[in-house]
Amino acid sequence: MGQAMSKAFVFPGQGSQAVGMGKALYESFAPARAVFDEVDEALGERLSTLIFEGPEADLTLTANAQPALMAVSLAVVRVLEAEADLDLARDATYVAGHSLGEYSALAAAGSLTLATTARLLRQRGAAMQSAVPVGVGAMAALLGLDYETGLAVTKQAEAETGENAVCAIANDNGGGQVVASGSKAAVMRAMEIAKEKGAKRSMLLPVSAPFHCPLMAPAAAVMAEALAEVSIRPPCVPLVANVIAAPVTDPEKIRSLLVSQVTGTVRWRESVAFMAAEGVDLFIECGSGKVLTGLLKRIAPQARGLTIGQPADLEALRAESEKV
Repeated sequence: MGQAMSKAFVFPGQGSQAVGMGKALYESFAPARAVFDEVDEALGERLSTLIFEGPEADLTLTANAQPALMAVSLAVVRVLEAEADLDLARDATYVAGHSLGEYSALAAAGSLTLATTARLLRQRGAAMQSAVPVGVGAMAALLGLDYETGLAVTKQAEAETGENAVCAIANDNGGGQVVASGSKAAVMRAMEIAKEKGAKRSMLLPVSAPFHCPLMAPAAAVMAEALAEVSIRPPCVPLVANVIAAPVTDPEKIRSLLVSQVTGTVRWRESVAFMAAEGVDLFIECGSGKVLTGLLKRIAPQARGLTIGQPADLEALRAESEKV
């Protein structure tokens, strides 16, 4: 790969999963097969069969979706290394991932082993799922509000809903897309307040738990224990971390931020804006779907986005890399 551009490799989060994702890579490339086989072995089950064949309801379960999306992302990276001469240490300026995608980014950059990442994400998904009883929490996308207005909306909703209510911003995705998370009643109130403050639309998200808010504290405690047990190496390029929207390479700082991330806001808008301000002009989304590439257009329209999730996408990357 050429050195013409400053590149960031970014990794999608939950919601990007689809039955059949990664299957063409698995069938076409031995390095992709090796990734899925290693994840299956690490988890002691055929997660690859669920990824390729469904059923969708089972794949969507948080404890399955998280390691599944990581497996597809890492399959893409391994294929790029084998087929497109990718060397992250040489070719990337930064890596970043949206929520669980941060684990994919760390695995891609050699900070975590593939097997460790798969097991951590299985634990993370299960812990996040069980932290709050089903139906107690909710998440909603507030569309057409900037971050500051969204923050005011969530604070007002929390105050008006009463004692022990929780409402926080889970994701600042940019382009007027803010996601509220918390107690169901408080989130429903936030949707009403958002409309009063000029939101184009507010909609409940089809998720099973209120991620990235203080209600996830039990899951954060589980992850603190799990992460204390694993080896984290410095990544080969800096990770732009979700909760600080700034680069980090120190393993102990990474460990701490991965715990904070469970209850903290995914500051994606600021993360992408930071990388673009640092001169990144090509964002390569590795894995299933095109969510992050779509968000890029709103956050940093001057930068280019490429999605790599299918064998045919390799040609687009080769063409991009040959540009001077």
